Amino acid sequence: MNENEIKKAVREQYSQVVEQSEQSCCSTESCCCGDDPQAAAILAGYTQEELAQIPQESVLGLGCGNPAAFAGLKPGETVLDLGSGAGIDVFLASIKVGPEGKAIGVDMTPQMVKKANTLAKDKGYQNVEFRLGEIENLPVADNSVNTIMSNCVINLSPDKSRVFSEAYRVLKTGGKMVVSDIVSEKELPLTMQADMNAWSSCISGALPKEEYLAKITEAGFATREIISEREFFVEVGEGKEMQRMFSVTVKAEK
Repeated sequence: MNENEIKKAVREQYSQVVEQSEQSCCSTESCCCGDDPQAAAILAGYTQEELAQIPQESVLGLGCGNPAAFAGLKPGETVLDLGSGAGIDVFLASIKVGPEGKAIGVDMTPQMVKKANTLAKDKGYQNVEFRLGEIENLPVADNSVNTIMSNCVINLSPDKSRVFSEAYRVLKTGGKMVVSDIVSEKELPLTMQADMNAWSSCISGALPKEEYLAKITEAGFATREIISEREFFVEVGEGKEMQRMFSVTVKAEK
């Protein structure tokens, strides 16, 4: 299993999510995807009031947190969402940064980018943009972003160190990163790490919590802190053992 194989599997999985969402709702069996996208979003930390303000088609129930709620976004800022999907967090951010600000989403799945851009155009959003690209190689200029967000996506990357380095590169000095993600209590079994379906379902790519935090520091961020945490358990070893996992929201500053 190599990086290209992992990315291919993840891209195919989330292409199917888009196709399924056009017919009903997300039906993949995943910790970050529920049968009822609205209910899954509320469980992740969104409020009904927030969801009512944005295109309902952007709510796919794929997140494990609500990073925009903790990002302290201000009018006029430029905000970047890593792995933006159908745009839920970008649309929420666009409201907070206002017409003088800008909300940018980057996603590697063409179908997601197409869906999000179509929603933005059809709903008349003027301060949002969705770009096709990988979060390990962001199509974003150096020192150009005030805030970076991400929601249950970095765990899907096979090179998390590169993701955090890229985030650091595009952030302005004094900028911040707020990410919601899945981490583990300890290293996952090799058999699970090699499970492509579990990779796409936000499990197999999860790093131990302390290793995840260390990579943020190694990328150059001056501070980091966990501002929200929720535990859950998954079965490993054919159901013989329960692995403790965490849905965390982490804030770091450049």
